[in-house]
Amino acid sequence: MAEPLRPFRLRGCGGPQKFGVAAGSLRGLLRKGCRLLQLPLPGSRLCLYEDGTELTESYFRALPPQTELVLLGPGESWRGCASDIERLLAAFCSQRDAVVEAARRLLTDERAPHRQKLLADLIHNLSENILAEDKEDDKKWFEGLESRFKNKSSYLRHSCESRMRGYMREVSGFISNVHPAARDAYRGIIDLMADKLKSVKYNGCYFDRREEEEAARLCTAEGWFSCQGPFDRDDCPCKHSINPYSNRESRILFSTWNLDHIIEKKRAVVPELAEAVKTRDGREVNWEYFYQLLFTLDNLKLVHIACHKKTNHNLSCDKTRIYRKRKQTHEIS
Repeated sequence: MAEPLRPFRLRGCGGPQKFGVAAGSLRGLLRKGCRLLQLPLPGSRLCLYEDGTELTESYFRALPPQTELVLLGPGESWRGCASDIERLLAAFCSQRDAVVEAARRLLTDERAPHRQKLLADLIHNLSENILAEDKEDDKKWFEGLESRFKNKSSYLRHSCESRMRGYMREVSGFISNVHPAARDAYRGIIDLMADKLKSVKYNGCYFDRREEEEAARLCTAEGWFSCQGPFDRDDCPCKHSINPYSNRESRILFSTWNLDHIIEKKRAVVPELAEAVKTRDGREVNWEYFYQLLFTLDNLKLVHIACHKKTNHNLSCDKTRIYRKRKQTHEIS
C-alpha cells in the first residue's frame, strides 16, 4: 500500500522562495523537488532547514507535516539557518562600518530603554571579529589571558582539555571508595582511559576551527554553539546560542556554560564502574563504554548555565554493556 501524501515546505539553498510539495516517501519528495527546482536527481539530497541534518527514509517518515526542508544539488551544502544569516550579513558587509556609526549616533540621542538595548546589541554584534583566529588580528579577545595563547582555538582547546582532565581526576580520586581487592583492576582501567584521552588530545579538537571535520560534531558554522537543553528535554526552551570566537565578552560568558553528563558522572557512572570492577568475577569490564559516558558527546550535552539542572537525573548505565566477552585466542596445532 502506498504511503499517504504529507505536505512539506521545500526550498533550494540559493534563494528564500518556498514551495509546497506533498509526498509519501523520501524518494518521491526528492523526485518532485528536483523537477520543481530543475536539479538533477543523481547526487541531490534533502536536509532540514533548521540545522542541515540530511534525511534518511526512516527519518523522513518521522517528520511532522509542513516541516521546512532544503533541496541540495550535487556539490551544494547547507549548514542550517546560519547559512541564511551568513547570506544576509554578506549582503551588507561592505556597509557594516556605516551601519555601526549610524547606530552609535542614534544611541547618543536615544532615551527609550528597549531601543537603547537593541541599538547597543546591534553595535556589539556588528563589531565582532568572528573570523579572526590569531592574536595579532583580534588583540582585545585575548585580554586577560596568558601570553602563551597565540590563537583563539588554542585557548578553547586548552579549556576543553582542562575540563576533561578534571573529569579524569574525579575518576582517579574515587579509588578510595573502591573495594581494596579491586583497586589494582580499577587503576588498570584508569590507565587505559588516560592513554585514550591522551591519544585524542583530551578532545580539544572539538574547539579547533582548523580541524573542521572533528569540530563539526559539536559546533556549527564558524564556531556557533547552541545550548542542547536540559537532560530531560529535546532542545533548549530559550534557544541559547553563543560564538566564543566573536569577542572577549562572549569568550568569558562561554566559560560559564556546562558540559552536562546525561547519565550523571558522580551519581551513576563512576560508582557503577567501581561496582563492575568489584563484582566482575572473571568477566572483562567494558571500560570503553564507561569512557564514552565520561568523556565523549555520547553522554555530554553542552548547556547554558540556566539550563543545567543540578537535580538527580535518575538515569543509570546500560547493564548489558558493563561487561564484554573476552577475546579468545586460538592456538594453531
